Amino acid sequence: MQPSSLLVLVVYSRPMPPMIPARYALLSVSDKTHLVPLAQQLVTCGYTLLSTGGTAKALREAGLNVTDVASHTGFPEMMDGRVKTLHPKIHAGILQLRDDATHQKEAAAHAIPPIDVVVVNLYPFAATLHSGADFETCIENIDVGGPAMVRAAAKNFAHVTIITDPADYDTVVGEISQHGHTLPGTRQLLAAKAFAHTAAYDSNIGTWLHHLCGVDYPRQFAWAGQQAQVLRYGENPHQSAAFYVNDPAYFGLARARQIQGKELSYNNLNDTDAAWELVSELPEAPAVAIIKHANPCGVATAPTLLQAYQAALRCDPVSAFGGIIALNKTLDAETARAMADIFTEVIIAPDATPEAQNILAAKKNLRLLLVGGMPRRHAKGVQIKTIGGGFLVQSKDNVVLNEAALKVVTARPPTPAEMADLKFAFLVAKHVKSNTIVYAKNGATVGIGAGQMSRVDAARIAAHKAREAATAAGLAESLTQGSVAASDAFFPFADGLQAVIDAGCTAVIQPGGSMRDADVIDAANNAGIAMVTTGVRHFRH
Repeated sequence: MQPSSLLVLVVYSRPMPPMIPARYALLSVSDKTHLVPLAQQLVTCGYTLLSTGGTAKALREAGLNVTDVASHTGFPEMMDGRVKTLHPKIHAGILQLRDDATHQKEAAAHAIPPIDVVVVNLYPFAATLHSGADFETCIENIDVGGPAMVRAAAKNFAHVTIITDPADYDTVVGEISQHGHTLPGTRQLLAAKAFAHTAAYDSNIGTWLHHLCGVDYPRQFAWAGQQAQVLRYGENPHQSAAFYVNDPAYFGLARARQIQGKELSYNNLNDTDAAWELVSELPEAPAVAIIKHANPCGVATAPTLLQAYQAALRCDPVSAFGGIIALNKTLDAETARAMADIFTEVIIAPDATPEAQNILAAKKNLRLLLVGGMPRRHAKGVQIKTIGGGFLVQSKDNVVLNEAALKVVTARPPTPAEMADLKFAFLVAKHVKSNTIVYAKNGATVGIGAGQMSRVDAARIAAHKAREAATAAGLAESLTQGSVAASDAFFPFADGLQAVIDAGCTAVIQPGGSMRDADVIDAANNAGIAMVTTGVRHFRH
């Protein structure tokens, strides 16, 4: 072939400039927040709208022209909508590489235009599950086509914009309006959010099905949450942190409504959760827990909230300064006035009267949180703790003290009043860092020794605090005189029990199970005190 002939062939083999195809945006959402304004702006930017079902209906009602996906694919929705977007014309439109000649040739051969913007959020599975819906309803809220489109668009983020969060609508439209397209960095960030969105979605489904099968610890454990707040910093100022919600139906801190006060910190949230989880376990009587650094410094039940607060504060008024207060009843004005007398970081309650809220409004830095209800006592759940290269998962320590398992091991049984205080003290001990000794009297803690390496030291520290509190109150004898004591784990030697006896206790509750139980019981009998074993340990690390 002559060079001139080659030149002619090359010239004529050049493709003709293609016609500019219609720009397609596919919208299929369960959450229709700001949907119409987004669609209107996409149309203004030159996009043809593709949509399905309820989304298409909402757009048409707003006066927008919409092409049904069924019309676009030439294939009808089937099986009650289970099959509608699972079609090559949709997925090839999303996944085709715009800069790949083979992809473009195949797309042209099958008349598949590119879909440049995909706006999808999924069937509300988690909300359906938390609403208490039946099995069949939950199954029907497992989205299939939605996650497939989200993942396809996210994979092809080099060319496709995927939006799963209405909060991103303005950013996307702003960039398209300014540049004619979204910026590469934005598309990559949106893709990352999309993959996290589908991962969390599938995590909730997998967790639910595993639980139905009785599997608490599957081979692959997934944990998902929705960001509620990026925090100013973590446990210390040099650490970063964020707050995530994974069960919005649970009457816990994640559901709390902040009425007043500055932004909650990582430590505020951690301590408030400790306070709320403790007080939610207490009986129906009004109860108050005061927490400092995730440990109780005073807990009490009483006929009124005011009396409970006063008794809880009496246990350790020094540590209560700058603490967290949790209540299990609606906060009333009288109790609010008493609480306003000292500096408190957070007050959390199921509710508060308008008068109580007005009283606390004068304390500008105080955070008031209202949860709206109390969680179900002893609700199941898991706790997660990270370790190097992995994490530990365990069930919550929500065991109910088995009355039948309580065993009096001393010659003298506890009196009914002592037994009531023993159960109370043991419940509180569950919420104190180990090793711990908790002294209680008349439904209130009177001394708490937390987080010691030695149980003897825990007993002595709690007794020392009780003597200080008594002195501050102008009392002649320590608050621990005539009290009962709870130990979160067994006494390995009799010396720990002796420290409790020296503090003036008349009865003790502990798990039992030590090799030297006989020595410990002998020491109790020699002192004439009562001892009850539970067979249950409450380590807390």
